[in-house]
Amino acid sequence: MILNLPNVLAFLRLLMAPLLLWLLADRDSSWLAGIHTSWLDYFAALVFVLASVTDFFDGYIARMFNQITTLGKIIDPLADKMLTLAAFLGLVVLGRADVWAIFLILSREFFITGLRVMAVSEGRDVASSMTGKVKTVAQMVAIGFLTMDWPGGNALLWFAVAITLYSGYEYIRDYAKGRS
Repeated sequence: MILNLPNVLAFLRLLMAPLLLWLLADRDSSWLAGIHTSWLDYFAALVFVLASVTDFFDGYIARMFNQITTLGKIIDPLADKMLTLAAFLGLVVLGRADVWAIFLILSREFFITGLRVMAVSEGRDVASSMTGKVKTVAQMVAIGFLTMDWPGGNALLWFAVAITLYSGYEYIRDYAKGRS
């Protein structure tokens, strides 16, 4: 079944991505005029946390109730990438994230997403590795710190860059060896 709960949660995450970008990057719009920036940070963080929770639950539900679909294998990582893209672009616009760190992360994300789509089309398993899961958590924590403008956010961002690039290397290595 294509429209199962995990896929609906992934689609919901797709819809939250532009909302997150709007809250971070379009703070001069008439819709947001008069709202203090700290409240916009809170709202953006809330949207990001809610979207991240859907990421956890769509995977958990899909595995627990055997609702894994080909669409889900494609839409879930796409929704993840759109969410991180929205967060990172918004943070660059705000001047809170180093553009080179974001470039490295997003380049890896789009390349590996394409590789995963190719693997799915070939009938190969594209399950996330443990390093991929650590990468996701590192990015989420960095995004949270940067969204809230807390100290240490850029250090966490560069840690996320290192983990992100290493996990990308693992995907490429495994794909080349026929293990993905």
